[in-house]
Amino acid sequence: MINKVEICGINTSKLPVLSKEEKEKLFLKIKAGDSKARETFVQGNLRLVLSVIQRFNNRGENIDDLFQVGCIGLIKAVDNFDLTQGVQFSTYAVPMIIGEIRRYLRDYNTIRVSRSLKDIAYKALYVKEKLINTNSKEPTVTEIAKELDLPKEDVVFALDAIADPVSLFEPVYHDGGEAIYVMDQVKDGKNTDDNWLENIAIAEALNHLNEREKHILDLRYFQGRTQMEVADEIGISQAQVSRLEKSALKHMRKYV
Repeated sequence: MINKVEICGINTSKLPVLSKEEKEKLFLKIKAGDSKARETFVQGNLRLVLSVIQRFNNRGENIDDLFQVGCIGLIKAVDNFDLTQGVQFSTYAVPMIIGEIRRYLRDYNTIRVSRSLKDIAYKALYVKEKLINTNSKEPTVTEIAKELDLPKEDVVFALDAIADPVSLFEPVYHDGGEAIYVMDQVKDGKNTDDNWLENIAIAEALNHLNEREKHILDLRYFQGRTQMEVADEIGISQAQVSRLEKSALKHMRKYV
């Protein structure tokens, strides 16, 4: 869907591209109240919206909806852009378009977040920006929580609640060859194929032992008992437990 030509009734393959000089001339007219110039400027920058929504193409969202929301962000950027700052319009507009889309995804996400959590999260983001501007460095969660007079855990929970979900199939690196996706970076150190096969092999080997040997190994290696504790439980000497344990393990090694 992200590659379709027509979005919201607009043929994206025929969108105009404005030169730097054209943008500057149009902006002067926009500041003078020329609505026609404003419309032309927005049309000439719709490709910015297209480039931004490419980042959100793995979320299953309707591309027309994202495009419309992105256009709102573009219009806000046009209305608030200051030509005298010496910054390119695209540099100013892209973060605003992204912010508008992210707000839409947070507010209309299928994973519902309570209003109180959202309020804490937005206050935390506001405080974060304020502290960055004041101290010229990234604040810690503890500093943000102190500023809000809230427990640190509440701030962390609120920020996590509004974080955008990431698709396992979202590319994290691409060098022109095969892409590396998030799922390639996620590792389960416990449930690996090696551990799975090892568990099967051990279970099969245990089946070749008699009930007494199974019971001793269960007490020793699955319940963590000492040889003396095992001896007391089954009524034999510690030396006998040691001999039976070694014999059982040696027998199992033939099948593992």
